[in-house]
Amino acid sequence: MLRAGAMTELAREGLLDATGGKVRRLPGNPPEDPFTTAVWYDLPEDRPKGWLKFLHDKAHTAETPVRDQLLASGDVAITREKKLGVVPIDRVTVVRPDLVRALQERVRATVFDDPPAEDLTDELAMSVLAVELELASVWSKEDRHTYKSDLKAHAVRFDAFVPGLRKALRDSYLASRAVGGGWSA
Repeated sequence: MLRAGAMTELAREGLLDATGGKVRRLPGNPPEDPFTTAVWYDLPEDRPKGWLKFLHDKAHTAETPVRDQLLASGDVAITREKKLGVVPIDRVTVVRPDLVRALQERVRATVFDDPPAEDLTDELAMSVLAVELELASVWSKEDRHTYKSDLKAHAVRFDAFVPGLRKALRDSYLASRAVGGGWSA
């Protein structure tokens, strides 16, 4: 999801081409965000290639740099603990949970209050990506059922801006879920 978000931002900034359901990097100045810049440099310059290669195959490289950025900005805190008294783990805590709740409400409001945005807003992108990954913290199963047609309209709008990305993200999610899901940092 982190890489999909970065690619959505690149599309919005006109730094990638998604013609024909494939992706390639467009010339321009790299974004200011270091993670998004790294994703941009991963994309091919010449011949477009399928999205999945840049989402699924590199998903394991996303968590650490994003977590480090959030830590440096003071948005999260990390404490080292031992699970079962033996296995060391990092417990990540959001410093301002009220900001997370406000963001969640803005994302959900895109469906509750508004028709799909005319442009690719952060809230539209987050709403659609959260549905594709079945993030219950944003959209419960009941919500996804109740607002199915509204969510579908948002997905269609998202696909108009970034064709192929949503399907590739879903394919990546389903592939990793089938084998126990995810990667470790």
